[in-house]
Amino acid sequence: MTSPVTTTAPATTTPPSAGHALDLGRAGDRRAPVWRQAVVLARRSLIKMFRTPEALIDVTLQPIVFLLLFTYVFGGAIAQGSQHDYLQFLLPGLLGQTIAMASVALGQNLNADIEKGVFDRFRSLPIARSAPLVGAVSADVVRYLILFTVTMTAGTIMGFRATQGPLAVGAALLLAMGFALCFGWISVYVGMKARTSGAVQGIMFLLVLPLSFGSNTFVPTATMPGWLQAFVKVNPISQLVDAVRGLMIGGPVASHVLWTLVWMAGLLVVFAPLAVRAYRRRA
Repeated sequence: MTSPVTTTAPATTTPPSAGHALDLGRAGDRRAPVWRQAVVLARRSLIKMFRTPEALIDVTLQPIVFLLLFTYVFGGAIAQGSQHDYLQFLLPGLLGQTIAMASVALGQNLNADIEKGVFDRFRSLPIARSAPLVGAVSADVVRYLILFTVTMTAGTIMGFRATQGPLAVGAALLLAMGFALCFGWISVYVGMKARTSGAVQGIMFLLVLPLSFGSNTFVPTATMPGWLQAFVKVNPISQLVDAVRGLMIGGPVASHVLWTLVWMAGLLVVFAPLAVRAYRRRA
């Protein structure tokens, strides 16, 4: 009688866990650092952005339309008939103002992701809870660079010349982008509190319009009524615009840069903790 031959079953490989399958959450056998997770999620935001070009209207077509309208429709009346002089005055102010206002879309996008259940999926991944927020804020920097490139290109074609050199222009860009990142925490906070992305847009524009048009972006402060001048002088957008204008075409810079930095610090101290707290509750 022959004894039965026993065969050893081949070793089976353990299927990779969800965390290993996703480059987002792990690097090798260890959890990826938060900065890497944020970079991957920032890339996701950029892919989403470029696949929906209409989401870039506020940083591509809108600044061109503003430049054309204000220069050729209002420039002659405001600058005593010299549209070129008005363009020199307008573009630095419009650049600073529109970069700051471009952060409105940040809160809208975060709110839309929450509505669609994207953040429910993020919670199931082996990633830090802060990574989606950091990634979204980082991706917004690309929007600011697009806006800067479009505005400067269109302005140069129209005849604008930055008289203070490329280093000063670069400093103006960095200042405007820094202010936008600080101002963006208001948008994040509203995005976490509002029920829909449409509500975020409505609330933010209710805040943005008085700050934008109640500033010295489009006309000199001296041409306004006295009561309005008092508001314009303490308006953070006015301080940013004066700083950018001084860096690009000359004029007082130091005091306006200092006040802009003070406003940036105030926005961070007040709204960053509020936004993070609201984000943790909502997402």
